[in-house]
Amino acid sequence: MRKEHFEGTLSGLRDAIAQAKGEANDLTIHELPDLDVVAVRAKTRLSQGDFARAFGVPLGTLQGWEQKRRRPEGPARALLTLIDHDPISVVNTLAAARIGAKRAAGTERRPKVRMTRQRRAG
Repeated sequence: MRKEHFEGTLSGLRDAIAQAKGEANDLTIHELPDLDVVAVRAKTRLSQGDFARAFGVPLGTLQGWEQKRRRPEGPARALLTLIDHDPISVVNTLAAARIGAKRAAGTERRPKVRMTRQRRAG
């Protein structure tokens, strides 16, 4: 590890320890807003099932969020915030990541190309 990387990591750890102890530090804490999951999903124009599959969320969990029986926390809440802000970019980014993962694993399906001959006039 390079010295500058080590120093940056050490500084971050010191800030985290200070934060945990309630001491003043340079960390910025970002509180994510409460979300209306139905409105977030509506921005994508996806059904519950399609939304759940697209973002890797169990359908029952999504339904629980939408019916306010459960509340998204942690990474799920962050993902929903990103989807709420820019659903097209999130969908495109995840699609590109899936294609890249399939290529790396050698399991990408190649599109079938159908070639036809054009008939000559005359």
